[in-house]
Amino acid sequence: MVSGHLRTRHAERTRQRRSCIVASLLIAAGACPMGVMGQIDCKKPLYLTFDTGHMEVAPLVAEVLQRQHVRVTFFVANEPSKQGDGSLGEHWAPWWRARAAEGHAFASHTWNHTYWRADAGTDAAPAFRVRPSAGSRAGQEFTVTAAQYCDDIAQAARRLQAVTGQPALPLFRAPGGKTSARLLAAARSCGYAHVGWSADGFLGDELPSERYSNQMLLQQALKNIRSGDILLAHLGIWSRKDPWAPAVLEPLIVGLKERGFCFRTLREHPDYPIWTAPKP
Repeated sequence: MVSGHLRTRHAERTRQRRSCIVASLLIAAGACPMGVMGQIDCKKPLYLTFDTGHMEVAPLVAEVLQRQHVRVTFFVANEPSKQGDGSLGEHWAPWWRARAAEGHAFASHTWNHTYWRADAGTDAAPAFRVRPSAGSRAGQEFTVTAAQYCDDIAQAARRLQAVTGQPALPLFRAPGGKTSARLLAAARSCGYAHVGWSADGFLGDELPSERYSNQMLLQQALKNIRSGDILLAHLGIWSRKDPWAPAVLEPLIVGLKERGFCFRTLREHPDYPIWTAPKP
């Protein structure tokens, strides 16, 4: 006769084996983060995202993510970079392909890193005042139609698919997070949902290091971040003298893991299941 204790141990081993099998299948399908074996039952997910930047720290960021078995979502624009022909140019194409092979997710940050400035046009024929920080009209302010703005989103998504071999998520992040209700409606009409970041998920890498040291930003993030937060960082900020990444990135990830958090891509975010579900 098998004791209750032995039955419990047997049931637990069976549950663990099943979890490992499920996790293995999900990893193979690209549906779960690396390191999921130890986090299959995680109840405190976080969604770490990176916007493009000057890209100088990108190789170091990739090393940290590999070492810590963390998958993230990259919002990508063709921004000027310190090396090569822009963040979506040929110089950086192998880097993006490598991240795709590791199971990270990708979405548009608009092709020309185009800032929304104001609404224009009418409800029936929406238009927008914009100012891109990349491309042939960088620094200029002008008006685009909703269709032209949609194409700016889609161009980055198309380039991501061409480079990585996988479709970008039907999500986008407006540069600076600057939007309007009309802009969001226009983007939805062409198939894109906007993703900002949580208030406590702003990791501060855009702030001047003379006033916001890396240690200060690390302590603030570890104190304030909560389950479900979308976190924002960049692949290099031109104006920050003491780079946030990778100095803060690894201790932040380690500290959050110690607090019971796990990391997911936006493929798994509960607010975007319709937008990110694979097409039949």
